[in-house]
Amino acid sequence: MSLLPRPRTLFMLSMLTLAVGWGATTVASRAQRGPLADVRAVGSFGLRSCGVDTAAKGLVGSVETTIVNTRIKIDSNGVPGHMVGAFPGPGNPNTITPQEHVFFVRTEPEGKGGRLRRSRVGVAINGVPIDPATAEFWQGDRRSGLNYDALSGAIDLGLDCNRGHVQPTGAYHYHGIPEDLVTVDPAAPGMVHVGWAADGYPLYARYGHAEPSDPESPVRALQPSYRLKEGDRSDGPGGPYDGTFVSDWEYVDGLGDLDACNGRVGHTPEHGITYHYVLTDTFPMVPRCTVAEADDSFAMVPPPGMRGPPTRPR
Repeated sequence: MSLLPRPRTLFMLSMLTLAVGWGATTVASRAQRGPLADVRAVGSFGLRSCGVDTAAKGLVGSVETTIVNTRIKIDSNGVPGHMVGAFPGPGNPNTITPQEHVFFVRTEPEGKGGRLRRSRVGVAINGVPIDPATAEFWQGDRRSGLNYDALSGAIDLGLDCNRGHVQPTGAYHYHGIPEDLVTVDPAAPGMVHVGWAADGYPLYARYGHAEPSDPESPVRALQPSYRLKEGDRSDGPGGPYDGTFVSDWEYVDGLGDLDACNGRVGHTPEHGITYHYVLTDTFPMVPRCTVAEADDSFAMVPPPGMRGPPTRPR
């Protein structure tokens, strides 16, 4: 694929505008947001309601951006600035606390991408990280290769209506579309820029033009190109491929609108025609790989005292 770089000046201005604008944004009512899709593929653990105001608990979100050569430095405390679930709570015993996130976003993505291994996929415009995977494996064994999918509903991770929850470090993060950032009229949807991927390309939520390069074409929900495998698993718990594990899914080129990394080249309101990723309602929900090189600042390094196997939930 030939990737289309964005003009540096346009990128920098849009990045700074989004970051500054977020601080003055009032979260829209639920009626103004996109549909809250039921993403449960198999289990009974769905998304919990968001009834907690972080500001009422004395937590105020902070995002600052600085231009550093060919990269944008993003400093955030990880407080989302919208309603969240009750943390601690069922499935998630952790409490949201301010963090010291520092991410670098390239203004001109470059290099070779690949599968994300122990790395965040990106950062939302409110400074909250977006994670592709969980720390949970079949019988706690990473060697099994059977990684539970965060949004399968097969295990209880305490995810709230924004598909977010809290790490043992107190870091709130998303595993799917953060509905409170998608302020659109479902009857007349538009493309919504919700963040930046680890390689520097923009992240959009759910919607895109029917004709990728035609801004006059209708806007609709875009579809990934993944499907459940046929047959039964030969290891682990056995049984049919039902979406419990990440490996239950397979990519089929051309099946949907998006490529293996859940992205495509097309028109965007902020950046013209460029490669961009899309957060979707069905698997993979968030990109599981990048098309350009991910910046090292998105790597997930266990903090002191937490080395070794990750502590759930992630």
